[in-house]
Amino acid sequence: MSARTENILKVTKRLILMTAGVLAVVTGFFGATLYLRAHFMVSWVCFGTGLLGGFVSIQQRLKKVSDAELELLSQSWFQIILIPVYGGLFALTLYVGFLSQIVTGELFPKFFIPPFHAPPTTADVQAFFAETYPVSGADMAKLLFWSLVAGFSERLIPQIISSAGDRAGGGTDEHPGK
Repeated sequence: MSARTENILKVTKRLILMTAGVLAVVTGFFGATLYLRAHFMVSWVCFGTGLLGGFVSIQQRLKKVSDAELELLSQSWFQIILIPVYGGLFALTLYVGFLSQIVTGELFPKFFIPPFHAPPTTADVQAFFAETYPVSGADMAKLLFWSLVAGFSERLIPQIISSAGDRAGGGTDEHPGK
């Protein structure tokens, strides 16, 4: 068996172990919140789904990566987990984009957000974290879908951020520091 094939198998085994671990943790949190009737943390599910998207992304790209990158992945658990962690963070960023209505449209989820007082209070912030949920089951499914996509596509969220920045800046191509 070639060194490349051995490295692919080694990385694949690590990805399977990590994916199973992430699924177990996300399922555990989900099950615990249902069993304890505690507040379901949508942000945790977004992060976990983004992680899964990142794991799938790595597995899909394994046969196309260079020998040097494959060697690095096969020698380091950290390198394998880094891309999925970015995927989880990108899913959280997209979630914030949905909540802030920076990202809107029929393809994207809508949320119930409890109203804030003027001026906002600590109770408003607590209610925001405890009572902000997708409006319907279809909206929850959209959130899970887009969280997976955000974790899978490492270019999607940077493109959304760039687009939002361009809109906020009046659509100019000027970027500070360049």
